[in-house]
Amino acid sequence: MPAAKTYDFAVIGAGVFGAWTAYTLRQRGARVMLLDAFGPASSRASSGGESRIIRMGYGPSEIYTRFSQQALPLWKELFARAGRPELFQQTGVLWIAHENETYMLQTLATLSKCGINFDKLSCDDLRRRYPQIVTDDGSFGIFEPESGVLMARRAVQCVVDQARKIGVAYEESAVLPPVTAVANNQRLTAIKTSDGASISAGAFVFACGPWLPQVFPDLLGDRIFTSRQEIFFFGVPPGDARFSPPALPTWLVLHDEFYGMPCLEGRGFKIAHDRHGPRVNPDTQSRTPTAEAIDAARKYLALRFPALKDAPVVESRVCQYENTSNGDFLIDRHPAFENVWIVGGGSGHGFKHGPPVGSYAASLVLSNSRADAGGVTPASVSAKFEIERRFSLASKETIQHRAVY
Repeated sequence: MPAAKTYDFAVIGAGVFGAWTAYTLRQRGARVMLLDAFGPASSRASSGGESRIIRMGYGPSEIYTRFSQQALPLWKELFARAGRPELFQQTGVLWIAHENETYMLQTLATLSKCGINFDKLSCDDLRRRYPQIVTDDGSFGIFEPESGVLMARRAVQCVVDQARKIGVAYEESAVLPPVTAVANNQRLTAIKTSDGASISAGAFVFACGPWLPQVFPDLLGDRIFTSRQEIFFFGVPPGDARFSPPALPTWLVLHDEFYGMPCLEGRGFKIAHDRHGPRVNPDTQSRTPTAEAIDAARKYLALRFPALKDAPVVESRVCQYENTSNGDFLIDRHPAFENVWIVGGGSGHGFKHGPPVGSYAASLVLSNSRADAGGVTPASVSAKFEIERRFSLASKETIQHRAVY
């Protein structure tokens, strides 16, 4: 029987939230164990895949704009320290919307308030700068020149590598349910793992993404909605630079609910529908794309990127979002255990926010107090309470009404 291992904190889940939480806890002097059943940003995880957008626009949600604003330099600092600057691609991010769409007008106001660098583009500007995109009459754009793409899988692996270099212990092992079996007096004393080990810690952070409903079925089974999402990469015409940066940025067409990226590293033109797919189990869902989704992507290319309407599919991914009822993250203490914390609910937009989420979560578990937001938000009491409210378990409902995009 392996000897028991004891740490200040055990973080379960080496996706983007768990990796940054473990890294930040260790930076602040704690002894940390990080575990993952399949490895950092595995193909089954919500943090897996090749690329994620990092953008500042979030409509009226100043919290997420400021989180993104703080996240980007932290990502870049980590990549520079690791000698991996290519893990951020500064493609710029282009929003396209109809001229009176409320969300875009709110985005303009929030970007201005937060001091974000952006260009507002008229319909004529869009057609002149991006003739490869078909834009509707009456459209306008917001271009964020400093935003772009994080190379997701490798970015998370980089965080874990850097965490290990500063002393975080890492093991690839699954936590055996139920976690309540070794609880004592409203405290979790230890967890058992698939290799027969017992890991004791002063506190436990469960950052298991789409597996959170399985780990805590009674608590989260009807509060985390895991949805199937299909992503496609289409081959661009040979020698055609129109679909690679800098000619084409990362893009989002708000009223269509489609987004995509230019051809990066020769992988092809990425396109995905942001609408939530059917509910699935991350262990058993099919990872094979459907003909219906491929057809929908092709029809969209014909509509907006007609030069690619006959392009071949060169790669596809079936992944998942783990959605909360409205899209706000879940970062809160388990109501039954004073030393168990839950960090999840990325809701399809969480990847970019890894550094400030890790900082916020680390501050909560280190202080054991919800009054300290770890300096990741505006230094006002109202902002800290707004984060506490929106990220709380109490705010998570059992019916979806998406409000964060």
